[in-house]
Amino acid sequence: MTLPPPAPPARPRDARRRPAPVLAHVQRTERLTPNLVRVVLGGPGLAPFTPDEHADSYVKLLFLPAGPRPLGPDGRLDLEAVQAALPADVTPRLRAYTVRRFDVAALELTLDAVVHGDEGLAGPWAASLTGGEEALVQGPGGGWSPSPDVDHHLLVGDASALPAIAVGLERLRPDARGWAFVEVDGPHDELPLVAPDGVDVRWVHADHAAPGRRLVEAVRALAWPDGRVGAFVHGEAGAVRDIRRYLRVERAIARADLSASGYWRLGVDDEGWRRTKRDWTSEIEQSEQAAHLP
Repeated sequence: MTLPPPAPPARPRDARRRPAPVLAHVQRTERLTPNLVRVVLGGPGLAPFTPDEHADSYVKLLFLPAGPRPLGPDGRLDLEAVQAALPADVTPRLRAYTVRRFDVAALELTLDAVVHGDEGLAGPWAASLTGGEEALVQGPGGGWSPSPDVDHHLLVGDASALPAIAVGLERLRPDARGWAFVEVDGPHDELPLVAPDGVDVRWVHADHAAPGRRLVEAVRALAWPDGRVGAFVHGEAGAVRDIRRYLRVERAIARADLSASGYWRLGVDDEGWRRTKRDWTSEIEQSEQAAHLP
C-alpha cells in the first residue's frame, strides 16, 4: 500500500506571507519636537518597496545583530539565510511605524519615531542616528483611509498615532468637517498640522500618571454632531478600548465607520503586546456582538 506524503507542518496562526524586508539606509534625521524624531530612509535597496495606498500605511523595522545581509534575486533580504546564521537564542525584533511619506522618485521613506529618553528599542535607536545606518524594512501594510461618504470625521490618538492622523488630515477633502484630538506630553510636542478649515485640531496634554485618560475625557466632552461620523482611534490600548466603547455603545457608530486599534499597551513591551493583542481585539468584538451593535 502506498502511503500519502506527509502533511506539511502547520504554520503558526498569525504567520502570513509578507514580502521579505528591503535593506535601506538612514539618509537624514530631524528632531521635530523633544519627543519626536523624523527618520528618512533611502538608497537603492528601497527599489523593490511598493507603497500602500492607505492613510494608515505602516512598515515594520527589523532589529538584528550586526552581520551579513544577503539579498535574494528580487533585491529583498534573504531573511531565512540571515535567521539561520543567528544564535539560537536571538530572534528578530519588530517595531511598527506609520509611513509619513514615500517619495517614489527619490526612493525615500519617511517615518516619525516617538522618543522617550532611553526607554524602549526603536526610540533610542532613532535618537542616536547620525546617517548611514542600515534599516531593514518589512511591509507595507494598512487598511484605513478617510471615507468620503461620512458627514464628520473624528481622528483620535496619542503621539504614536500622530503620523497616521497627520496623513489622514492631509487626505481629507477641502470641505471636510470634523475634529482631531491628539494627546502629547505638553505644548512642546505640538506640531503644525495641515487640515481643512472645517476640521478642528485639538491638542490634549497627557496625565503622565494615566496616559490616555485626558484623551478619553476630551472625546466624551465633544458636542456630538448630527449625521454620520467616521472615526479613527489609535494609541494606548486602554484608552482605545474606552473610546471605542463610547463611540459604539453611546454614539452608535457603525463598525464599518470605525478604525480602532491599540498601538501599544501601558506596562507591556511591544513583544508582549503583539502576543496578546489578537485576544484583546477578539474580546472587544465579542462584547459588541453580544450587545447586538451594528
